[in-house]
Amino acid sequence: MFLDSARIFVRAGHGGAGSVSFRREKYVPRGGPDGGDGGRGGNVILVARPQVRTLIAFRYKKSFEATKGHNGQGSLKTGASGRDLIIPVPLGTVVLPEEGDVPLADLVEARQRFIVAKGGRGGRGNARFKSATHQAPREFEPGGEAEARFIRLELKLLADVGLVGLPNAGKSTLLSAVSNAHPKIAPYPFTTLRPVLGVVEWSHHRSFVVADIPGLIEGAHEGVGLGDQFLKHVERTRVLFHLVDLSDEAASPTARVQTVERELEAYGAGLSEKPVVLVGTKCDLTVAREAEDELRAYAQDRGVSYCRISAATHDGLKALLGKAWDFLAEEEDS
Repeated sequence: MFLDSARIFVRAGHGGAGSVSFRREKYVPRGGPDGGDGGRGGNVILVARPQVRTLIAFRYKKSFEATKGHNGQGSLKTGASGRDLIIPVPLGTVVLPEEGDVPLADLVEARQRFIVAKGGRGGRGNARFKSATHQAPREFEPGGEAEARFIRLELKLLADVGLVGLPNAGKSTLLSAVSNAHPKIAPYPFTTLRPVLGVVEWSHHRSFVVADIPGLIEGAHEGVGLGDQFLKHVERTRVLFHLVDLSDEAASPTARVQTVERELEAYGAGLSEKPVVLVGTKCDLTVAREAEDELRAYAQDRGVSYCRISAATHDGLKALLGKAWDFLAEEEDS
């Protein structure tokens, strides 16, 4: 199961209390205060781990608490600190407060850490309050309060190229033809029910990542079909491949392209401003030349690249992937 959002509760550990103690030993007639400090409470820390793929673990466990610090002891013994609680999350996890959309952290690198709840500080023991005029203090501090809050986790996959288009445009077939991914492929809409990543091995140990998401239909931003809930997974991509089925005679290719473009614009997050390659798919089937000419002309009017492919016969795939690599390499050099 693929889970890309979760709401959890985190609580750090309370700090240990300081100790009230006096040194009493044989042959030490004037033993003074020797109460030690309390230990620090444990933190709750999110750590990005490449081995973790989804947020599915948070479907079953939604509350996390670090251990508290131990109290101080006599003989100036400081209490042991509480153990930090490490919570592994996938790369690409955005940490959000319960209310609001300003991210607290964006974990995009392996082993990147974020302290989501800080443990309470240890309280001071009575030895800390000793002075020349106050030689037998009985004051101490309780342990500091720990942070506790609800947070939201949103997973946004890390990919270089995003595949968008109407259902049955050929996105899953393309992904399976060019990468190591094995998405479900069937002759009916919405065979892709969750995002799928694939690694494309280009040449000379060069590779890039492609993300396939469920198809969009008109009204997706209002929840029609599978909605636009998966579009967040192409927010981080650097270029979009917009796939259009050339064998579909139900509507003009321009109208189908504009349907998806409206949904991208309605979603926001800069998706409608990303570089796009228009891709005419299924050219191995019967294709009306007028429809392809219309799509090619639309791409030219928009000032975007156009490619004609067949994922089934691999026709045009090398040229398409070359466009992606050229764009990615140009962006890295700039």
